[in-house]
Amino acid sequence: MNEQKERSFFAENWEVGPILRALLRNKVGAILIALQIAFTMTIVVNAIYIIHERSEKMKRPSGIDEANSFYLSSVGFTNDFNTLVTIKEDLNLIRSLEGVVDAIQINAVPMSNSGWSMGLQTQPGAEFDGTGSAVYMVDEHALNTLDVALVAGENFSATDIQTRVASQNHWPDKVIITLAMANRLFPDDGLGALGKTVYINDIEPMIITGIIDKLQAPWVGWDNVENVMLTPEIRDAETSRYFIRTKPGQRDRIMTEVESLLAKSNTGRILRDMRSIDETRVRAYRDNSAMIRILVTVMVILVIVTGLGIVGLASFSVNQRKKQIGTRRALGASQQAIVRYFMLENLLISTVGVVLGAMLTVGLNIVLVDAFSLDPITWYYIPLGMLALWVVGQLAVYGPAKKAANIPPALATRSA
Repeated sequence: MNEQKERSFFAENWEVGPILRALLRNKVGAILIALQIAFTMTIVVNAIYIIHERSEKMKRPSGIDEANSFYLSSVGFTNDFNTLVTIKEDLNLIRSLEGVVDAIQINAVPMSNSGWSMGLQTQPGAEFDGTGSAVYMVDEHALNTLDVALVAGENFSATDIQTRVASQNHWPDKVIITLAMANRLFPDDGLGALGKTVYINDIEPMIITGIIDKLQAPWVGWDNVENVMLTPEIRDAETSRYFIRTKPGQRDRIMTEVESLLAKSNTGRILRDMRSIDETRVRAYRDNSAMIRILVTVMVILVIVTGLGIVGLASFSVNQRKKQIGTRRALGASQQAIVRYFMLENLLISTVGVVLGAMLTVGLNIVLVDAFSLDPITWYYIPLGMLALWVVGQLAVYGPAKKAANIPPALATRSA
């Protein structure tokens, strides 16, 4: 007889009808938990996708030898300060140091969030739109210093290098561009851009004499971050920025030596803003890092709060149903049957929550895509989010379910 009653109770625990009727008697709590699960899923799934997108963005290769490179600025302040002579002397001194691979003067640095940009177009005339490009003004040592590789064409020669003064607005007639830039200018044949003429300032011609594999612009938030051009120029300005590449493991030592030697070699200037590329990357992406930390914190808090809410509802349900649980235990229901009942009840509540959450997740992602130009969420994030919330719900309800299953039948009957 007891065995038959236990089988009857076991069967009842796998019927949705009795559980739904029980939930309807406490529908406010169930609705609140379902909404909480939906809200948590909406925020967590979109947050995880944003974290992934930001993390991938932060790992983008800049194209340069980051681990072994640094830069600093030299600022002349005396009336007789000779910029061009100082640049030549400084570069010769830096390049002669043991452990230095090469060095250049450069107007901007990848990932520094400060630099020059111009537009290049394949046809002359103001009526044609240009393609935006970062501009690095360099000499013939640039490819070796930056550690970028030519995929087509040739490097600048020493005779190509021009002097750019502050008021100058015309450009050299040669240019080296990245492969990404070549593909933007000539979508049908990027490598075929070699030798072709492009135009800067609407009508000023430049011949593409080289194409390099990869180099990032200074602005990490720019969508066209790999659109880069190198022009053969030395800047005649009071402030000169030197970019130095060292042999592996020598960077920190060379940084100290360069600063000391340059300070002694010319007292008519000051040195400032010495920074490694590793540090520059950290500074460039610190907003993204901060966002990731904030989103992770929010996600953890939401999941904990949701889990506590499920525990609270289940515990309340157990206390409300002590008489029913005790009666069923007295009639022979096993502890496993009691646990299954509450686990299935939570699964139904969680299912309503995650289905609603899936719809809200898509809606929020559409808003984020429009507002922040993000890519649409990848489809599999939604079922993975649903599965994760189901698991959280089952883990959260297990404790109260075990507590219910451990209620002694006799004690429950006396407390009725």
